[in-house]
Amino acid sequence: MSQRNLRVIHEPADERPVCTVLEALNRISGKWAIGILLNVSHGPARFTELERAVPGISRRMLTLTLRSLERDGLISRTVYATVPPRVEYRATDMAVELYSSLAALTHWAERHREAIAESREAYDRAHGRPTDAGPDC
Repeated sequence: MSQRNLRVIHEPADERPVCTVLEALNRISGKWAIGILLNVSHGPARFTELERAVPGISRRMLTLTLRSLERDGLISRTVYATVPPRVEYRATDMAVELYSSLAALTHWAERHREAIAESREAYDRAHGRPTDAGPDC
């Protein structure tokens, strides 16, 4: 590779951008993040409500994803001093702003689910791959 194609930037850690666009998109497009954000955008939700609302998510993955979204400022976590303690998760203003885009993306995926499945099957047949392997997602 030519040296002129390499661009190395040496910046002190405290001068680097906090979050690139790609990092932000990767965070919100994660397997579980969209489902969680769509749910908390309708109002506060408790852990068990989110666990039921997001099919297939484990308790550990829900915990990790909630922490990550809280760290990024997309959800807030409130602990109420009751017995037993009650914890609620809410969408922040930033996540509420993101809601319409996530909802549009979700609706697009639902509308095109069958076409995508048919395209995959046709591609697999044309390339000699087994088509009965089950869904990719």
